[in-house]
Amino acid sequence: MGMLLLNGRFAHKLLNDLMENYSSALRPVDDTDKSLNVTLQVTLSQIKDMDERNQVLIAYLWIRQTWHDAHLKWSKEDYDGLEVIRIPSSLVWRPDLVLYNKADDDFSGPVDTNVVLRYNGEITWDAPAITKSACVVDVSYFPFDSQQCNLTFGSWTYNGNQVGDLSDFVENVEWECHGMPATKNVIMYGCCSDPYPDITYTLLLQRRSSFYIFNLLLPCFLISFLAPLGFYLPADSGEKVSLGVTVLLALTVFQMMVAESMPPSESVPLIGKYYVATMTMVTASTALTIFIMNIHFCGAEAKPVPYWAKVLIIDYMSKIFFVYEVGESCNQKLHPKEKAKGAPPPCCPDDDKSALVRNVEYIASCFREQKATCLKVAEWKKVAKVMDRIFMWIFFIMVFLMSILIIGKAP
Repeated sequence: MGMLLLNGRFAHKLLNDLMENYSSALRPVDDTDKSLNVTLQVTLSQIKDMDERNQVLIAYLWIRQTWHDAHLKWSKEDYDGLEVIRIPSSLVWRPDLVLYNKADDDFSGPVDTNVVLRYNGEITWDAPAITKSACVVDVSYFPFDSQQCNLTFGSWTYNGNQVGDLSDFVENVEWECHGMPATKNVIMYGCCSDPYPDITYTLLLQRRSSFYIFNLLLPCFLISFLAPLGFYLPADSGEKVSLGVTVLLALTVFQMMVAESMPPSESVPLIGKYYVATMTMVTASTALTIFIMNIHFCGAEAKPVPYWAKVLIIDYMSKIFFVYEVGESCNQKLHPKEKAKGAPPPCCPDDDKSALVRNVEYIASCFREQKATCLKVAEWKKVAKVMDRIFMWIFFIMVFLMSILIIGKAP
């Protein structure tokens, strides 16, 4: 306890002696023509947010600045071997390093934490900082994109003849970062004749795409497979067009979700192209469904199926796509009541053979006409069913190839 009190008394005496004639307003150098080297170490602790729409990167940094103060030196022997003291950073001169590409209205620097002062004049200032920097975001390959965001640090008032080396970057990342190289730049600005150096750290960021795959891509992929299944749905169910419209509305909702998070630019994101292509395909499938339903419900008033359609679609394509059912059977016999309903009045009780023959011929012609009409309707329905199967497989292949193409474009 006595030793701690003794050290505290020497530290108090040392602080009073150092600050007696010290001024924190001037650069701490013996020769004002010499530059003062400042070592900057930036530790990237966390990427708090990447605002793609406003193109702002919010990062949590640990900033360490080290320099030598020529006016804050002492002999250890004079103060009982005291080598290090910690004092408020506001008492000493501090470099005016700022983030050049700052994106917020708060121009305050790092937190006013204590500095570590050594007997040889070396000062180490560690301070945390939450920075908002401008970052040009390219979302062409979203959600498989990679970004390069710059953090440019430099002195605001001191030129290159007064502040020298700014180096030594320490990497410590929790966000997926593939590197953070640093480059030193010496720039001549139009306002001043002296060079001004800066250090630019480039964050090589890779987006974690798992979240977007399971929440945006996979639902769209599954929904897009419902569009070809609309052709497999029976036409008599009356839900073929409703299914296509429902799928189109679902894709529109996902497209709006993506558009709200993307910055307005001419480059369309990869996932946006996938949604647009899928919506175009669903629209085309719905239009073709309406056309095929018109063929299915053409009715008895329609013309007979052309010969080329019978040969190509009914005889050939139906076997390729395994469509063997004609639909309603045309060989069903009429109900006795239906026969009586369409038949002429019964014959006379006498044996008038001519009247009997006419009645039989009339009934036979009715059966032939009904059978021909039923066969014509069944042929049109089979044509529609074969076309449904053809377009179903075509659209299945289109969905598969489109998905492979989109995934293949991902870097």
